[in-house]
Amino acid sequence: MKKRNIVKEKKDFDIIFKLRNQTSSKFYYIYIKDNDLNKFRFGICVSKKLGNAVTRNKLKRRVKDIIDKSKLHFGSKDYIIVLKKSAKSAKYLELKEDLISVLKKIIDR
Repeated sequence: MKKRNIVKEKKDFDIIFKLRNQTSSKFYYIYIKDNDLNKFRFGICVSKKLGNAVTRNKLKRRVKDIIDKSKLHFGSKDYIIVLKKSAKSAKYLELKEDLISVLKKIIDR
């Protein structure tokens, strides 16, 4: 995932969370907001409750890899992906199938 496609600012996260436009699945909560940047951006949140820094970063890398390898057209929106506790014990393929199916539903709306 390119750095220009990442939501990093706390104020951006706060704005997206306040809108409460969310979808959930087995492993994720996904918050969505339209933007005026003509590009998509993703932010990934992993709570400290899921494990130590190594575990959290591993989960973030997996999600970024899934997004990079997906052939979906995301449009000009901001997406915040919050991982649930169940994601910690999930295998890569389970995470991939769940995330791709949820993102397809969001895009088709």
